[in-house]
Amino acid sequence: MADAGVVERLCDELLAENQELDAFVSDLSAEDWGCVTPFFDWTVRDQILHLFQVDRFGLISLGDVDAFRATVTAIRAKQADGIELSQQIRTEFEGISDAEVLRIWREGYERIVRSLRTAEDGYRVAWFGPEMGVLSFATARLMEVWAHGQDIYDLFRVQREPTSRIRHVCDLGARTFGWSFRNRELEPPERPTVRLEAPSGEEWEWPGSDSLVSGPALDFALVVTQRRAPEDTELVTCGTEADQWLEIAQCFAGAPQEPAAPGSRPPHSSAKEGNRDG
Repeated sequence: MADAGVVERLCDELLAENQELDAFVSDLSAEDWGCVTPFFDWTVRDQILHLFQVDRFGLISLGDVDAFRATVTAIRAKQADGIELSQQIRTEFEGISDAEVLRIWREGYERIVRSLRTAEDGYRVAWFGPEMGVLSFATARLMEVWAHGQDIYDLFRVQREPTSRIRHVCDLGARTFGWSFRNRELEPPERPTVRLEAPSGEEWEWPGSDSLVSGPALDFALVVTQRRAPEDTELVTCGTEADQWLEIAQCFAGAPQEPAAPGSRPPHSSAKEGNRDG
């Protein structure tokens, strides 16, 4: 059972992650909102609509489990007709301005943070796969905001400074080691030890086998969210299990996805560009 203080701090960080991305996209032009990101050829608008869409699913689930199950049934029926989630939300918001999309997304993420703060102790969030505790759900939301935000920053070649919030992404990456293998119908070996350098310079460690993944926490987060190929990072591996893991690491739910191809995303360890003119 999660400590109330832990939930409160995580909700603070989830809100901050959303607000950081909000501040960035709020300064983009209408033309920028139509630019295509490296993720599935989604535009910036598509990315924000997706974040809103999943937040809305969360709000439905937190408010009424039966309503959420009915929502899932309706979604699956559309998918069976070949209408995927991204198309469903794109169609729903056709004709609505980018400014209004931004406002609705902002209102949605603020609402879900409030709902998570006030969720009953021990509450389990019904979801598309297994249900989750409030902490796990909030962590997953933070990871997704961070990852989809990365797509937008990559599009404009802006390098954001990593914060301590990235620990949640790294923790999820370490905890989904077995999932990454099972999702591809592979038998997972023993998880390697993960030893990372935090943005503050301190060391974060997830103990495991003698096999090892080490390096910057930012690089590990980029790999487990499939926003960078391992070859494009400063991660160091020791042991075949570690090498095999990083090639297929996937800290999010859904069918197996192909990680970013080597060299397909802008480098992130060079001098900070800090603007969209580079």
